[in-house]
Amino acid sequence: MTTIENHNKGWENRNVALVLKDYADSTDWTNAFGDRVRTKQELRELLTEIFTLDFVMAGKQNYAENDLTFLGDNIALLRSRNLREGQKYSNGEAMPDRDINHLRVYEKIDGQWKIVSHMISQAHVKR
Repeated sequence: MTTIENHNKGWENRNVALVLKDYADSTDWTNAFGDRVRTKQELRELLTEIFTLDFVMAGKQNYAENDLTFLGDNIALLRSRNLREGQKYSNGEAMPDRDINHLRVYEKIDGQWKIVSHMISQAHVKR
């Protein structure tokens, strides 16, 4: 759960190093908008860019649910739900509140749990 705290604090403070602290060097990360990177260095570059975009950074994260499952001694899944409020579109218009789901895959590497895959998706209202 510390990884979520690091992620939240890093995101709130635009601290790329803190967000990346728990990722493996080789990681597969995809956000809800389809941006995909496959290394920690590529993720560093993308987050550095994202953190300069005030419209993306607007709003508040509210993690509501965390579900941790161990698949073995060295593999774990963490599902998280983030109810994001107040984010904006690039034109400055307010986005509706977003229901965002995270699926992180952890591997124990050299005795430390590292994120080797992180998929972010957004739930939409069913009609």
